Amino acid sequence: MSSYVESYPLYPVFAFISFVIVLIPLPWHFQAWNAGTCLFMIWTALACLNNFINSIVWHNNVIDWAPVWCDISTRLTIGISVAIPAASLCINRRLYKIAACQTVSITKAQKRRAVMVDCAIGVGIPVLQMILQYVVQGHRYNIMEDIGCYPTTYNTPLAYPLSYLWPNVIGLISACYCILSLREFNRRRAQFALLLSASSTSPLSLSRYFRLMALATIELVFNTPISAYGLYLTVTHDQIRPWISWANTHFQFSAVDLIPSIIWRADRATVVTIELSRWAVVFCAFVFFAFFGFAAEARKHYRLTFWAVAKRLGYTPPADGALPIRLPWTKAKSSAPSALPVSIPRAPVKQRPESLTASLADTRTDYDDTDAGSHVEKADYLSSPAVSSGSAPPEYMHDIELGAYQSGESSPSSEYSHRTLDSRVRPHIADAFFPAAAITRPPPPSPRSPRPSTWPSLPSPSAPQS
Repeated sequence: MSSYVESYPLYPVFAFISFVIVLIPLPWHFQAWNAGTCLFMIWTALACLNNFINSIVWHNNVIDWAPVWCDISTRLTIGISVAIPAASLCINRRLYKIAACQTVSITKAQKRRAVMVDCAIGVGIPVLQMILQYVVQGHRYNIMEDIGCYPTTYNTPLAYPLSYLWPNVIGLISACYCILSLREFNRRRAQFALLLSASSTSPLSLSRYFRLMALATIELVFNTPISAYGLYLTVTHDQIRPWISWANTHFQFSAVDLIPSIIWRADRATVVTIELSRWAVVFCAFVFFAFFGFAAEARKHYRLTFWAVAKRLGYTPPADGALPIRLPWTKAKSSAPSALPVSIPRAPVKQRPESLTASLADTRTDYDDTDAGSHVEKADYLSSPAVSSGSAPPEYMHDIELGAYQSGESSPSSEYSHRTLDSRVRPHIADAFFPAAAITRPPPPSPRSPRPSTWPSLPSPSAPQS
């Protein structure tokens, strides 16, 4: 009993959470006509809700609070023991048909027929199990402390084909379909991938196919051994009584057995069987949500639902529909196309020389300090010279210094500057681009007198006045 007291708040909480999360992907699976998947969700949700209510109402008591509810609850428990394996069978059967056929797209009539067959398996077999179990039902039901309403079956040979064997038989058939699906996929792997990718009308993608197969396989591996173990305990621990008659089996049928936890927990086999069957449905719900609750279609519907509620509260969704919640390890996506950064080097600021002589003296130093990237500075130095104030003539030292000045119209000032300074500037330009020439070239002559501040009276453009 102490072990259940430790898990009492845990199981009802997990059962209710399982009931909620397993129904979240139901709308878009229902739109895609996935009958097997929808049946798996519905039956698992009903099992979690049934166990949640029973664990709350009958915690630490065995009082028969609600006889009608117990009748319904025990019927659901019997049907769910077959319904979840039957839904897994529907999933494996559909996956095998997709892997074995030549096309994924089917007509509406074929799709309707497939849904009817899945419903016959996933709903018809559980309902039939609920009806047939009444034949071997010894009395109305049991109430187990901390568990709730529990069905009872008279252990007679007729009970095995009518009740006990059904989950195991369905699990074996589902396992056969799963093995056949894997074989067909391995045989036609490349063709199968092209088949799913080429079908634009089918909602089934390669990712969803493998998620469905993984879900059905996990359910098969987990629930079928539990059913087989329960069958083994029933055969070995309970006495098998002969079938005498209907009246003998249903003698005092309206009786309700009240079993305290100290009684049923004394038998370890009973504890293992009951606890495994209770937690198995919770496990199925979490496995299903792990496979389908975080898929791309699920995230898309989460965004649509969020903004539908936000619109009613007065918020306007963005154009891309992205959620305002972003995880710390994710990066924000920009709608603008990304571009490489452009780095433009800035040209050094050069001061205007006070005189022509000073500029000629600095010419060699300027070229020695610059590198091949000096061509970038030409865009700045080749701009139009500023108009000087007063009577000072315009200075063309920035053009002459780089050897890039070319006058359009011949003028006295331009011819004067070009002929007088050409012989002094060109050797320094040669030093900048051909350093080896500076070794054999003789040193330049001493500079002449400074340039006058006003325009001299020139007798002719070809004879500059010194």
